[in-house]
Amino acid sequence: MKAAVLRGPGELAVTRAALPEPGEGEVRVRLEGCGVCASNLTPWEGPEWMEFPTSPGELGHEGWGVIDNVGPGVADLAEGDRVAALTYRSYAEADIAPAGMVVKLPPELDGQPFPGEPLGCAFNIFRRSAIEPGQHVAIIGIGFLGAVLTRLASAAGAQVIAISRRAESLDLARNYGAAETIPMDDHWQIIEQVKAITGEALCERVIECVGKQWPLDLAGELIGFGGRLVVAGYHQDGPRQVNMQSWNWKGIDVINAHERDPAVQLRGVREAVEAVASGRLDPGPLYTHHYALAQLGEALDATRDKPEGFVKALIDLT
Repeated sequence: MKAAVLRGPGELAVTRAALPEPGEGEVRVRLEGCGVCASNLTPWEGPEWMEFPTSPGELGHEGWGVIDNVGPGVADLAEGDRVAALTYRSYAEADIAPAGMVVKLPPELDGQPFPGEPLGCAFNIFRRSAIEPGQHVAIIGIGFLGAVLTRLASAAGAQVIAISRRAESLDLARNYGAAETIPMDDHWQIIEQVKAITGEALCERVIECVGKQWPLDLAGELIGFGGRLVVAGYHQDGPRQVNMQSWNWKGIDVINAHERDPAVQLRGVREAVEAVASGRLDPGPLYTHHYALAQLGEALDATRDKPEGFVKALIDLT
């Protein structure tokens, strides 16, 4: 099979690798595609701790496809089942998954891309946000994750205040149900605008989706007394400082909405499957850029640089 290998910082090659065989309790998925995650950008840059070359397909974890081989001891899956897979070497034409780490895709999703991992993340973040009707919910950073959360929160009856740098991101937020949009340019101006919208009360919920220091600082300013601040951004580039004096004074709950329990991860994917299959959520407009496996480097660069119109990149593997 073909598989992508990172040979060094910013250096990628597509190689031939042995087709993996499923073991006990495993299935092999012939991948149709894989989403590109911003968490790949740090390894792509080549930090000191990164080891090169990577294993074939490594870093890809948003794959979906069709099962073409079933290992011993697997009872509920069969060849031909189309699934979203929670695996970690999906920048390749095939990957192995434990049978318990795939979710069947219903016929309603035939022909549609379905990067289950990031969609499941959004649903798990939404659940942990505990959003209630009538609440003001600020969402900082409107990319793929922020847009899906905007749809979910607005559908739950919240008044979503979308905050993002690019005008096209704010347009996207409005299309996904945001009641208010604010350009992310001036720290204190944003706070004053949110105060004006909320009658000085600030927000009952704030979801930070960027993964940088300033958006986290801003989130702490926008949360109201007794509110819930949800950290959904991927903060892996170094330590963060927080204003504990303010957080203590406001008596807020702070949620790190990153799941490591496989059962919770799967729950989110199943909820996403139901929502998309039923038409409650249409993520299709968010899949803005498609690349071949040999163009994975370009896809990673686009994920970093965000060219005009960019929301999310998918690697097409069929």
